[in-house]
Amino acid sequence: MEDFESNLIDNARREVKEEVGINIEILNNCPYITHTEKADDLGNISDVILVHYLAKRVGEIKPGADIREWKWFNIDDLPKNLGPNILPALKHFGFIK
Repeated sequence: MEDFESNLIDNARREVKEEVGINIEILNNCPYITHTEKADDLGNISDVILVHYLAKRVGEIKPGADIREWKWFNIDDLPKNLGPNILPALKHFGFIK
């Protein structure tokens, strides 16, 4: 979050707009939340909290400058190198068992 004056849903909408150039319609207000820790080059540890919402995209993807690559995947043919937060979020929202 960059804006601590707004709620999580408004921040999610802003981030999606900035990163992929679309609006989203939140379909489920109950997020899936994960926590991990990340070390920087000096070994300093930071908490990373990811908040996932089920949402519908509104419009076509227009990636922002910091997006190097993006691609849609069939839910039955996901790549093996997914981030560790993806499968649990898909399970939370009932897309996979």
